[in-house]
Amino acid sequence: MATEETVLTEKESLALISQMINKAKNAYHSTGVGAMLWGAVIAICSLVKLSEIHFNYTFPFDIYLLTLLAIIPQIYISVKEKKQKPVKSYDDIFLDYVWLAFGISIFLLVHINASVFGSWEPVAVEYKSLTGHSAAFRFSEFVSPFFLLLYGMPTFITGAACKFKPMLYGGIFCWLCCIVTVYTNIKIDLLLTAFSAIIAWFIPGLFMEKEYRMAKKQEKMHV
Repeated sequence: MATEETVLTEKESLALISQMINKAKNAYHSTGVGAMLWGAVIAICSLVKLSEIHFNYTFPFDIYLLTLLAIIPQIYISVKEKKQKPVKSYDDIFLDYVWLAFGISIFLLVHINASVFGSWEPVAVEYKSLTGHSAAFRFSEFVSPFFLLLYGMPTFITGAACKFKPMLYGGIFCWLCCIVTVYTNIKIDLLLTAFSAIIAWFIPGLFMEKEYRMAKKQEKMHV
C-alpha cells in the first residue's frame, strides 16, 4: 500500500508540474509597467511633435529627449522585476536579448538618421537658394516607416513566443502602419506612430498588469 501511495503521489506531482509548465507557456506574466511606460512616452513624443508641426511652434527642447529620461525608470522597473523573479527561464533570456537588440537597433537608426539629415540639409538649402523653392523630396517623410518597422519586430516576436495576442496583434499593427506611412505626410506618420505605441505597448501593458495582479492575488490565497 505504501508503494502504491508513493507512485500515486509521484504521478500527481508530475501532472501538477506539467500543468504549471503548460500554463507558463500559454501566458505572458509581467507587471506590464515597462510596456505602459514606453507606450505612453512614444505616444506623447509623437503627438507633441505633431502639435509643433501643425501649430508652427517649437518646444524649448527636443521632445524626444523624454525617451532618454525614460531609461531611468525602466532600469528601476527591470531591477525590481528581476528581484520578484530571481530564476529566469530560457524564454525570458531569449526575449531579453530580443529587446536588447531592438534598443541597439533604435539607437543605430537614430544615429543614421542624424547623419543623413546632416548631409541632406546643406543640399536642400543650396537647392532652395538656386530654384527659389524647397525640394520636393523630404527625408523626414520617410523616417517613421523605419521606426515602425523596428517597433513591430520585438513586439510580434514577444507576442508569438509567449502566446500573448495583444502584443502579437500590436506588432502586426505596427507593420501595417509602416506600409501606410510610406505614402502619407509627416503629420499622419506621427499620428500613426502614436497609435502604434498605444496599441502595441500601452494597451498590452494594461492587460499584463491586470494578469499580474490576478496572479499575485491567487498566490496569496494559496499561501
